[in-house]
Amino acid sequence: MTDTPTSPAGTSSTGATLADLLVAQCAEVWRDDPEWLATGITPIPRLGASLAKMTFNPRLMITDGENMLLEQPAPIGPRDGGPVAEGWAPYARTFDNLWGGRRHALVAPVQIDRFGQTNISVIGDHARPKAALLGARGFPGNSISHPNSFFFPQHNRRALVEGEVDFVCSAGYNPARWLDGRKPHRLDLRRIVTNLCVMDFGGPDHAIRVISLHPGVPLEEVRDSTGFDLALPEQGVAETPRPDAAALAVIAALDPHGIRAGLVKGNPPAVRVV
Repeated sequence: MTDTPTSPAGTSSTGATLADLLVAQCAEVWRDDPEWLATGITPIPRLGASLAKMTFNPRLMITDGENMLLEQPAPIGPRDGGPVAEGWAPYARTFDNLWGGRRHALVAPVQIDRFGQTNISVIGDHARPKAALLGARGFPGNSISHPNSFFFPQHNRRALVEGEVDFVCSAGYNPARWLDGRKPHRLDLRRIVTNLCVMDFGGPDHAIRVISLHPGVPLEEVRDSTGFDLALPEQGVAETPRPDAAALAVIAALDPHGIRAGLVKGNPPAVRVV
C-alpha cells in the first residue's frame, strides 16, 4: 500500500495509537466493495466504514445508524446539528440490500471458532448459561445473505475459542452445520481484525490465516492467544501498515470526542514498545 492522502493504511504515522490503527484496518475490509451498504457494528468498525467512504471508496452507502442514508458519514458522539441525508433507508430498503447480498457488515461477536462461526447469545451451556447476552438477533440470516467480517478488541482464547463457539449464531465453513450439507449460496467470510493482528479465511478449506501482525506483536503471542491452529501465507506474514497523517486527520474529525481511545485497554501507540 502506498503512503498517499487517499490511503488510510500508509506506512508513516505521527502519534498514531492502536485504536487509530484498528480503525484504519477496519476500513480496509471495504476497500474493493462496490456500491454496497457498509455496516460497522460498535464504534471502531463504524469509524472504519466512515473512513473508507471518506477516503478510498466513496461508492459505499452509509447510514446514520437509524433510517437515513448519508452524503457524508456522521461523527460519533454528541454533535451540533444533523448530518446531511441523501436518502431514506427504512427497513424495506435496508433488507432489500441485505437479502440481495449488497451489504458488507463488520460485526463484533463475543466468540468465533475455527470455522468462522460466531456467538453473541450466551456464554456456557444454553440451558444454564454463565451469562446471557443479546440472543442470535440477525446473525443467522445475515451470515448467509451477504459478506461478513469480524472485529475483536481483545484477542484471547475466550474470544477465539477451541472447538465450537458456545452457541452457533451465524453460519461458517462447517459442513456439519449446513442445511442438507450444502454450503449457503452467499456465505462469504472476509476478515478478522483484532488488537494483535489481521486475519482472513484464505487457508486450506477456508482455514483462518494470519495476514499481518501489528507492529511489535510476535507471531507466537497470536498463536498462544488463539484456541485453534492458524494458517500462514506462503509469502510470510506482513506487518500491519500504520495509518498515515491524512487518515489520522479524517479519524480525528470523525471522532472529535476521542471515544475510540477508551475502547482499547490503555490505548497504547500503534507501534508496540518492547
